[in-house]
Amino acid sequence: MNKNYYAILMAGGVGSRFWPVSTQEFPKQFHDMLGTGETLIQKTFSRLANSIPKENIFILTNERYNDLVLQQLPEVAQRQVVLEPAMRNTAPCILYASLKIQKENPNAVMIVAPSDHWIEDEEAFTDNVQQAFDFCSENPALMTLGIQPTFPNTGYGYIEYNKNHTEAIKPVAQFREKPDYETAKQFIAQGNFLWNAGIFMWSVASVIAAFKTNQRELFQLFEKGMSAYNTSEETAFIQENYAKAENISVDYAIMEASKNVYVLPATFDWNDLGTWGSLYDKLDKDDQNNAVVNAQVLAQDASGNMIRSPKGKVVVVDGINDYIIVDKEEVLLIFPKTKEQDIKKVLQSVKDKFGDNLG
Repeated sequence: MNKNYYAILMAGGVGSRFWPVSTQEFPKQFHDMLGTGETLIQKTFSRLANSIPKENIFILTNERYNDLVLQQLPEVAQRQVVLEPAMRNTAPCILYASLKIQKENPNAVMIVAPSDHWIEDEEAFTDNVQQAFDFCSENPALMTLGIQPTFPNTGYGYIEYNKNHTEAIKPVAQFREKPDYETAKQFIAQGNFLWNAGIFMWSVASVIAAFKTNQRELFQLFEKGMSAYNTSEETAFIQENYAKAENISVDYAIMEASKNVYVLPATFDWNDLGTWGSLYDKLDKDDQNNAVVNAQVLAQDASGNMIRSPKGKVVVVDGINDYIIVDKEEVLLIFPKTKEQDIKKVLQSVKDKFGDNLG
């Protein structure tokens, strides 16, 4: 296995649309959302370890989740857990981790990947990552994996690539914001638009050069810590300086501002598992088209429901269709699937009325 291959596993999000299972204290990446016996972060770590040495996989997360990471990934050493003391979007933490990796191995080529996505064909994923690593090893490129759209989704950003380019890896023409439905239909009809999955590949030299060129202030803030990175002085430097960083995504910070950006249309199935509805889409269904995790369900005149409970709990459902039904300790959620994007608002209302401890 190539010792120059590295990964940054993004595991700092809260996943509030998966409330009440996902909470600030215990977010969705640390749960077995699919009922497979493995949590999402465990599945993602294993997938990356097919092509990347385990000791080269770094986990980027909020400092409050340090113990959870070490519990769920016992093969990971503390040096691999990169802790954010404040929420500052993806650009600052990726730059911070990249500088640490550069100091350890200036020849590193890396992938940045979310910890909570669903990918079924892991062999195809590994092949795509290898293609990207080969390209980034030979070219000063910023790369992303784009997902072939299956319907006009308005919840994702899109990547437009040069349709005249015949090679597998294509120059990116531009990144497009989340569209309305009609615009999304136009994107798909054109045939050269992909969903932006937030999966990036580059050499450590290329990504740091991009930050230096396009985000001078951010680069200077973190470069000041080079002597401290990977030493006992690192924590003190980060605690003092991290919160000073601009709250900006890596897409805005470098990808949209750079000219050397390429995309590889992915050959694997993908789902961002962003909502209960997206989880429902990926799970097997019973004979009434209900998706069930952990529960023992007796359903009468009930179809299209997403049902999750503590393991083995008996759930009786009668006359309810297309609902999210989630039972978790002190919270029971019964909510229309069509309104799943409102769960974040509902969570805030619950906190306001019943206390922050429920979210």
